[in-house]
Amino acid sequence: MTDPAPSATSPFEDGHEVVRVIESRAEYQAAVAAIAAGHGPVAVDAERASGYRYSQRAYLIQVFRRGAGSFLFDPIAIGDFAELQAAVVDEEWLFHAASQDLPCLQEVGLVPTRIFDTELGARIAGFPRVGLGAVVEQLLGITLAKAHSAADWSTRPLPQSWLVYAALDVELLPDLRDALAAVLEEAGKTRIAAEEFAAVLNRAPKPPRTEPWRRLSGMHALRGARALAIARALWTARDEYAREADVAPGRTIPDAAIVAAAAANPASKGELAGLKAFTGRASRSEIDRWWAAVEAGRTTEDLPKLRAAGDPSLPPPRAWADRNPDADRRYKAARAAVLARAEALDLPVENLLTPDTLRSVSWEPPTPIATETVGAALAAHDARPWQVEETASIIAHAFVEAAQQPAAESNTDS
Repeated sequence: MTDPAPSATSPFEDGHEVVRVIESRAEYQAAVAAIAAGHGPVAVDAERASGYRYSQRAYLIQVFRRGAGSFLFDPIAIGDFAELQAAVVDEEWLFHAASQDLPCLQEVGLVPTRIFDTELGARIAGFPRVGLGAVVEQLLGITLAKAHSAADWSTRPLPQSWLVYAALDVELLPDLRDALAAVLEEAGKTRIAAEEFAAVLNRAPKPPRTEPWRRLSGMHALRGARALAIARALWTARDEYAREADVAPGRTIPDAAIVAAAAANPASKGELAGLKAFTGRASRSEIDRWWAAVEAGRTTEDLPKLRAAGDPSLPPPRAWADRNPDADRRYKAARAAVLARAEALDLPVENLLTPDTLRSVSWEPPTPIATETVGAALAAHDARPWQVEETASIIAHAFVEAAQQPAAESNTDS
């Protein structure tokens, strides 16, 4: 590979050029100039430390562009990426599973205006496996090792084998993009892919959960509001500590330890420390913190409800036959029609239309039922134009047929 500027690569090692990380502003500025002088789309990837750190920040950012080479940046050392953003903002950015990387890139000021997502594109193309290694092997005939995908990328210095892995993640994307674009064009799915890529780029972040502590693994074993209050207090204390220490919450005390303590309802700090099931790296070193949380849960008058508050307007589909038989028949008929259409288009059904959208429109359909009104209802639930075109008519037809069927008890697909 040519090296027009201080790059992520120099002489070969084990079949790939030795990779180094750009950490200084001077090297960063030279790399930006080289990338700006390159041609074609810009391949981008980011590595986080999920499962190791609390934050989802990027600990390594990889960039490749034809005519420039590959560059691996340490975002902690570089800090401000405004120059790189300005250099490539108008170019197409290539990702594999863009939704995973866009938030952490946005944190450092890297925000694309156009993307091509090879993972999503492979789904739309109907590939049975859409991981980067599988798609690269299918389209480029290259076997790509994925040995370090779950590594702790906050490690310093980063091992050479990890850096080679990280570099390959972007170096193959331009060729992969071209091969996949040809597949999508041949299948008549170029427009579908473009609309889906734009939807990923413009999707608003999900709102935070109102009661995230209820997602503790093993919560079903707890009985009574007091046990739930202790679990809630321990979860909150763990989350605060993990945030302060920037460590993944599960690496302090695991969910199982919280549930065990909540079920035991210990009467003293010593009793809490004596619980064999109360384990974890910080289970003893932070025992005062955990005991304070247990005491708060034991004494609070603000007891949580036994069940989480749900959306009363949309019960789970298994309850529709009893609560809204008409909606049950609509949903089953429309789901079968959408599934058949997805099979005909060689698309995953969830990419043709999300289950939540279909359920919402089935539960409360527009009036009168027609292709135009159903299409408007789908669009109101953020269905893309191509999705509306492919599904509005068949859903409207299914709704009309369902209304003509006699009421009958039946099992409902979820």
